[in-house]
Amino acid sequence: MLAICCLISYQIMTHIIVATRSASRDDELLGGMWAVAATIFVFRDGHQESVSAAISRMSATLLSFGLCLVYLLIFPFRPWGMVVLIGIGAAVLTIVGRSKDIITTGITITVVMVVAGISPQHAWKQPVLRLIDTIVGVAVGIAGASIGRRLTGRRPSQSPI
Repeated sequence: MLAICCLISYQIMTHIIVATRSASRDDELLGGMWAVAATIFVFRDGHQESVSAAISRMSATLLSFGLCLVYLLIFPFRPWGMVVLIGIGAAVLTIVGRSKDIITTGITITVVMVVAGISPQHAWKQPVLRLIDTIVGVAVGIAGASIGRRLTGRRPSQSPI
């Protein structure tokens, strides 16, 4: 079921969503990859685990989105800017008691910023595109995990082991 969900996420981002926005082929492929990563991140055996993973993924993405968007509206990609954003993200998450989301936030900031450096024209679009990719991947992962549990007859709290 996970593999099917990954294919669905990828197809949505590279064939369906792309028809509604003007994106380069590189952005299409990256969007598909990023949606698949989000699907894998939230696809868990238990309902509560999936929801918890989705909250973690979305909070990390939203913080990364905000930090990167503000930065890229003002400055071009620079490695020092990326590491400053990673540090700010880590500090914010520590202060609000979500230090478990620091790794995901740091990875997301890194991807957004490096892609903005690779494609500096309209770099500010990268946080927006990655937010959309993440939302699609999280939604497909949660739905797929839920359907998978129903098909296997497991209750949300039942372990597969």
